[in-house]
Order: sequence, then C-alpha cells, then structure tokens
Amino acid sequence: MNIAIDGPAGAGKSTVAQRVARQLEYVYIDTGAMYRALAWAVLQKQLPISDENAVSELLKNNKIGLVRQAGQQRVFWNEIDVTDQIRSPEVSQSASIVASYGSVREQMLVLQRELAKQGNVVMDGRDIGTHVLPDAKVKIFLTASSRERAERRWRELREKGTETDLAELQKEIEERDRRDTQREVAPLRQADDAVLVDTTGMTIDQVVDHILQICERTGESAK
Repeated sequence: MNIAIDGPAGAGKSTVAQRVARQLEYVYIDTGAMYRALAWAVLQKQLPISDENAVSELLKNNKIGLVRQAGQQRVFWNEIDVTDQIRSPEVSQSASIVASYGSVREQMLVLQRELAKQGNVVMDGRDIGTHVLPDAKVKIFLTASSRERAERRWRELREKGTETDLAELQKEIEERDRRDTQREVAPLRQADDAVLVDTTGMTIDQVVDHILQICERTGESAK
C-alpha cells in the first residue's frame, strides 16, 4: 500500500512523511529532493535555468539517487552527496522553475513510479496523489498559512547557520505557490479524494498522529 502526501512549500511534508514512514515501517521517498538535486546541478554548471532543453538533457545524462543512511534519506547527484546543499533558498526557487518543465517532469515521473513499485512507500511532493500515484490508498494534502510556512523555513535555515529575511522568505514562498499552482504540467492541487490537513498552529507530533489515525481508518495500520 502506498501513501501520497502533497502540499505547498514549507507545509512540513518531508518531516511529516519521514515520521509517518518510520511509524509504519514504510519506505520514505522525497520527490521534492529530486527536483532540488537537479536545480543544484543546474546552478553548479551555470546553465541558463530558463533553457528547458538544457535542463532536461542534464537530467537525462546524470543520475539522482535516494539512499537511506543511519535512518536518514541522503540525496545524491551521481556520486556527490548533495543532501545539505539542496536546502538553500536559491536552490528552492530554482527547483520550482525546473519542476515546471514538462520534459523534466516526464523523466521524474518514470523514476518516481519505479521507486514506488516496491510498495509500502510514503511519497511526498506536489503532484503525487493527482499524477504520480493516483491509485495511492491514502492521500493527504498538507497546508498552512504562508506566514507560518515562512517562519518554519526561517527557523530551519537559522539552525543551519544561514541568516535570511523572514519577509523575503514569505514573499519567495508565495511566489513559489503561484508557480506551482499555475504551471501547465501536473500543477499543485488537492486530489479529489485527498484529506486536507491544515497544519497551522499544529506541532509535528500532532500532525503525524492525525495522519496515522487517517491511515488506520483506511487500513494502513502500523505494524
């Protein structure tokens, strides 16, 4: 059985999905990290981010890997561990751009569905329930106010030693929301059969417990 968790930037998808997967003893797959890894590579090679063909060819000729190490998912671009590098604001904005390209999403779709074939996965992203895994038994759409999402990202970056302006972060998140919801290919939207979970004012533990209850009601009980 597979679980799809979608939502906008900063809604807590990755943190929540990892915790849910751990509780259920499922495999966690962070699709957003795959787009971030590609965006990181585009920036490293100084390719024009607006050139869809160049970005698509870069993905085609390289390999993105998701490897579980010491209980954590590590993200690789070929042999390079880019897990920490892909969380910068610059990579976040670039990831939203490369994710809007149809040729890129087609390649990612193949990779993501292949990863999900093993079954019993928790996959998070922006089009999992609507496009990547439309037959997932449990679908969750996480959201929160743009202010709260910006504050979460601000705290996360600060803990890693990166100082950023909160107002600017909120502006970037709202701009990313606009791009994600308005792109032509697989836009961000709640699946018709997804459960909406607004995490504004909720702790991570509360969100995880709520989703586990939803899973239990639909037969995805913990082992």
